[in-house]
Amino acid sequence: MRDLEISTGVRVRDGDTLYIEGKWQPADDGRTFDVTDPGTGAVIGRAADAGAAETERAIAAAGEAFAAWSRETAYRRADVLWAAHALMMERLEDLAALMTLEQGKPLKAARNEVRYAADFLSWFAEEAKRVYGGSIPSARPEQRLTVLHQPVGVVAGITPWNYPISMITRKVAPAVAAGCSIVLKPAEQTPLCAVAVFDLLAEAGLPPGVANLVTTSRPQAVGDRLLDAPTVRKLTFTGSTEVGKHLAARAAATMKRVSMELGGHAPMLVFDDADPVHAAKGAALVKFLNTGQACISPNRIFVQRSILEAFTAELVSRVERLVAGPGNRPGVSVGPLVDDAALEKVSGQVEDAVAKGARLLTGGRRLTEDGLGAGRFFAPTVLADVDESMRIYREETFGPVAAIIPFDDEDEGVRRANDTEYGLASYLYTTDLGRAARVSEALRFGIVGVNDINPTAAAAPFGGIGVSGLGREGGAQGIHEYLDVKLVGLVVP
Repeated sequence: MRDLEISTGVRVRDGDTLYIEGKWQPADDGRTFDVTDPGTGAVIGRAADAGAAETERAIAAAGEAFAAWSRETAYRRADVLWAAHALMMERLEDLAALMTLEQGKPLKAARNEVRYAADFLSWFAEEAKRVYGGSIPSARPEQRLTVLHQPVGVVAGITPWNYPISMITRKVAPAVAAGCSIVLKPAEQTPLCAVAVFDLLAEAGLPPGVANLVTTSRPQAVGDRLLDAPTVRKLTFTGSTEVGKHLAARAAATMKRVSMELGGHAPMLVFDDADPVHAAKGAALVKFLNTGQACISPNRIFVQRSILEAFTAELVSRVERLVAGPGNRPGVSVGPLVDDAALEKVSGQVEDAVAKGARLLTGGRRLTEDGLGAGRFFAPTVLADVDESMRIYREETFGPVAAIIPFDDEDEGVRRANDTEYGLASYLYTTDLGRAARVSEALRFGIVGVNDINPTAAAAPFGGIGVSGLGREGGAQGIHEYLDVKLVGLVVP
């Protein structure tokens, strides 16, 4: 198979996209699937379409590599991650261009994601050297009790399309730092970004078999093998709650460790002591981040009634200035939705809300003019008077639609914000320190941003409660998801 150069500077392997035991290779039967640009529908590459046999080889390679890699010093593992970090930063522009082409997000946002992805490599390079054990005083004078943290084993990683590079490093970096080996299945919409990351890991000196990549358009065929294999001791997944529940249930059969970063239905509470213009600016920035295709995107914007008019006017003004289009077009801030199903879901939620009494203040339609008809573009949208009867109140949107809901007092705002089974991110705007403390503690979410629309970092734990997931990624907690705890009792003669 030949390599492609698709005006990004990154080599894109045409069909040879399986990375197993340190070798790039095609699917056993030569089967491939097309990778398309969501902004134009054009085919930009082909990826190997793996199945059960290739997955089993990747698991075997990871199992064999684990024995040696788990015995490597933390300093050696850190060196590889630091080398990968340097390469990622060196190739930032090329990786961002590839992401914009394959995933659709505007180039500025793609650059920010590459930097975020690199942060996980450097953070866990350092955390590799911070895996401390401990000693426990014993009631018996001849006994010594010691606690060790050791790598869990082979890891199966499944990553999404909306953040196609940073979600890979957020899983691979802590696994590698802990001394685990990993088999990763990227989303079928964005395999080329995964290929670029694994090219970089190989160049950084990661030994063969430690990290293996399996691309496929048949996720069940690959997932079944990863879930059923007793060699795989941990599953880490980012994706929908529906799929996550299924995977966790299957993983229980072999008692795998699981960490799940699942769906969100984030509320934003804007209290009447907040500056409505400042709050609307924040809401516009985080709501339309990645075209609303982010699990931490605020889906329900609750605004205290006394500032509702001022907030709404400012938000509409800002949203109407957003420019939708291909991510590599200058001035674009909102890219395409990922596929036709996403477009249908967003359109359906807006139609349902309007039919039930919501007011459409701007947007609300698919964009086809100015050459956008071949892509999956939806106009940045603001809905007012949203209520509990509407689908958008209950369902995660994953699209460029801001839903505004009025409320009267603090108790009502918190109650309605918590009125969901999801528990990933939440936000509030207030200048009252007491209110900030009270509401932060009362919100049942894993992440709370107080006057902060970006309460995330590689150094901070990320994750949800309820049906939004299990475990944490990033922070000091992130590496412990890949470590077992061992107690050693020693009797001194």
